[in-house]
Amino acid sequence: MSNVLLRIVVMLPILLFSLVIHEVAHGYAAYLMGDPTAKRFGRLTLDPLAHLDPLGTLMMVWTLVTGYGIGWAKPVPVDFRNFRNIRLGAIAVGIAGPLANILLALLFSVPFRYALLAYAQGGGSPYLAGVLAGAIVVNLSLAAFNLLPIPPLDGSRVVLGLLRGRLAFYYAQLEKYGMFILLMLVLLGWLWRLVFPIVSFLGPLIMRWTGVPFQWVWITYGALL
Repeated sequence: MSNVLLRIVVMLPILLFSLVIHEVAHGYAAYLMGDPTAKRFGRLTLDPLAHLDPLGTLMMVWTLVTGYGIGWAKPVPVDFRNFRNIRLGAIAVGIAGPLANILLALLFSVPFRYALLAYAQGGGSPYLAGVLAGAIVVNLSLAAFNLLPIPPLDGSRVVLGLLRGRLAFYYAQLEKYGMFILLMLVLLGWLWRLVFPIVSFLGPLIMRWTGVPFQWVWITYGALL
């Protein structure tokens, strides 16, 4: 089986799971801030069918083919009028998804450390270490991608919550062009240039406690999967 096909078969379920957790985190954050809309529409579930977006799923497959994984699911319905504090609610909901992916990457770093050590000592599976490294890369890539301040990505929700008056109004108008901007970034090959610096910043932070340099995550993912 080719490396590309193996990457898709093994990593796509992890990417789907990570996206579901991302969306559920948005829904729960909204619920905690006073908006029950996501719960009412059945979006506080781990069933991936409730969250999948066709174009976002195609993006997952395409970016896995190119070596990393990003994509998106159907936006969680949120009614900002229900928030006890609209600005704080917008920021909390926006940051919840990327934060969930960062926490997942941190969780995957635990077994990765031991899988890499076992493999280095000749007693572990190279594929297990590669899959766990991929899970870290995928989750950091999802977090970084969604933190971009391009509407309708999560980073734009945070920015919108911080802006006031006309600035907030004009920034919100960008959302009608957001998908076009993202598509152009993908087609021109510029998207990863924006995502990679954020991943490179977050990666060493979550790997610091393990004593394993983040570059070994890249090396293991690239060489073993």
